[in-house]
Amino acid sequence: MSQPVPAPATEVVPYPAAFAERYRAEGLWSDDTIPAALRRTAERDPDALALATPTARWTYGELVGRSENVAAGLLAAGLRPGDVILLQITNTEHAVAAWYGILRAGLLPVCTLAIHRRHEIGQIATLTGAVAHLVQADLPKFDLVEFAGEIAAGMPQIATLLTIGADAGSDLLRIEDLEERRPTAEERTRLDEIEAATDLTAPAVLQLSGGTTGTPKVIPRLHPEYWYNGRATASIWGLTASDRLAFGLPIVHNAGIANALFAAHAVGAAILLATPAADSLLPLMSAERATWLMSPPGVMRGYLADDGFDAAFAAVRTSVLTAAVVHRPLFDELEQRGVHVTQAFGMTEGLFLFTRPDAPAEVRAGSVGTPISPCDEVRLLEPGTERDVAPGESGELCVRGPYTIRGYLTEPERNREAFTSDGFYRSGDLARRIEIAGQQTYILSGRTKDLINRGGEKINAEEMESLLVRHPSVGEVAFVAMPDPRLGERACAFVAVRDGATAPTLRDLCDFLDAEGVAKFKWPERIEIVSALPRTTIGKVQKRVLRERLLDAS
Repeated sequence: MSQPVPAPATEVVPYPAAFAERYRAEGLWSDDTIPAALRRTAERDPDALALATPTARWTYGELVGRSENVAAGLLAAGLRPGDVILLQITNTEHAVAAWYGILRAGLLPVCTLAIHRRHEIGQIATLTGAVAHLVQADLPKFDLVEFAGEIAAGMPQIATLLTIGADAGSDLLRIEDLEERRPTAEERTRLDEIEAATDLTAPAVLQLSGGTTGTPKVIPRLHPEYWYNGRATASIWGLTASDRLAFGLPIVHNAGIANALFAAHAVGAAILLATPAADSLLPLMSAERATWLMSPPGVMRGYLADDGFDAAFAAVRTSVLTAAVVHRPLFDELEQRGVHVTQAFGMTEGLFLFTRPDAPAEVRAGSVGTPISPCDEVRLLEPGTERDVAPGESGELCVRGPYTIRGYLTEPERNREAFTSDGFYRSGDLARRIEIAGQQTYILSGRTKDLINRGGEKINAEEMESLLVRHPSVGEVAFVAMPDPRLGERACAFVAVRDGATAPTLRDLCDFLDAEGVAKFKWPERIEIVSALPRTTIGKVQKRVLRERLLDAS
């Protein structure tokens, strides 16, 4: 059955005028669109390297030219400024050309992932009013083209399918072909008109947040603040045009856009883009003399064990560990191998905390650092209140600033819960501000939200519990994080079996979630059968007890 055609989500909570004026007056925000900012960088040195992948090397002039071609081709295909386009793409040069081309055409990209499936994409398409779908056609284990057709069959407003990685000569609309298509003079004029008419207070990009509810929240990122996010990143790490930033995580993640793509292109540096696999990223780092890398700690352990590690890291000046707890033995081993380690913590809604490259080892090993912008404001509040905790105590990390949103898109009820009365975003993360080696810095101390952080991908426990309880053998279930040396956390399902039913296996639960169209990264990776879930006197599941049981069994 076809779903009703949704209206695009467009209601944005604006930055208060006084704050917006301050950010502009202090030179943080400009009046450029993101594509215009990229062109300004390209004009300084069009022959400088902008992008390298295992299959391509593009200068700034080439990148701008290809993205302009894509923009004109998207409009020629019938898309209109303001149209929303779902992205399910991987790390290729064509993804970068598509990204900037989409923005140049005034389209609104939605940053979903190639690993999302029907459960997630259906929700996101409905929330955003998407009318187009860009997919990676050459995934080795899943046919996203066929999948996109299934989605469009249920949501006929998604009328345009675009691809990256489809065979040349196919009848699919390929980004690779649009890159080679030369715009007419009229099309170039149209692109300039679209850019001149761009509302800088309207969304440029739609990112997504998991949060503690079963449906995703849509995060509007604006041209001025999102590009500034990249500039601030580059400033903290001292990036210059000579740097080569290696990145293997999904590029359309917030960290990929703000900390890698925009950070590189704001200063004229190059981004080195590949998959995180050692045999993909490390040879590229070696060939291009990478000077910077961002990676989860678990992935970095794999790099350490690879024969190509020393060559890949020979010129690396800063190696940023993110998305999971950094244990001191890993930090020490990397430093002993000559790799200078820093840490980063961030949220798609905005704030980033970095340990500065010049900080003492004790600070870089034992904390996530401090905010990257002088206009970032941080409060540690008693959860659920607007009361500051005492110095040194743990409190909910609440933030506002020049690249932190003031509200989710078209979510007034959620915004009342997620933001304080004076506009601070309640992150759900617990933190303490402490002194290490004479420096004030932040350390994380837990979460108020029930999320599992699997290598940087957030899994909403409540969402998964509400899905699994539909299984005919499941009476009740608790989704709990278990420690993992590579990914930081994985999910364990504690299951109390329904009366008269046979206990399900892990395979049973995964097959059920697969049939429900749930992305694989959310599936449980361990199952524990229990007679009943431990509860408090008021009936709340005691997940602390279950986590302790996992630790005792490990």
